[in-house]
Amino acid sequence: MAVTGPDFISLQVSDIERSAAFYEKHLGLRRRQGPPHAVVFDTAPIAFAVRSLVDGAIAEPGRGVALWLHAHDTQQIHDDLAAAGVPIVSEPIDGPFGRTFTFADPDGYQVTLHDRA
Repeated sequence: MAVTGPDFISLQVSDIERSAAFYEKHLGLRRRQGPPHAVVFDTAPIAFAVRSLVDGAIAEPGRGVALWLHAHDTQQIHDDLAAAGVPIVSEPIDGPFGRTFTFADPDGYQVTLHDRA
């Protein structure tokens, strides 16, 4: 028996509403039904959520994860994030995953966006 791949991704965050609002405002994600300790977004093919910290699990949210999300217009999203003062960790480049850049969310998670389908 083998694992077939990721099926659900959630980030533990210090403030669920702040993080949910960030992902809604800056990435256009929409909420869907979820448990009370999390905000689940309507993403495909893999579900994505932000959730409350598990007691004692993480001293510093935002460390030790590599999260890549696909988008259709990474350059426009980059420009909008930069204009909003969101920290840009790496500027857009063209590479094997298309137009790619990395930003930091409110807890310091570094999220990479790419546009190659």
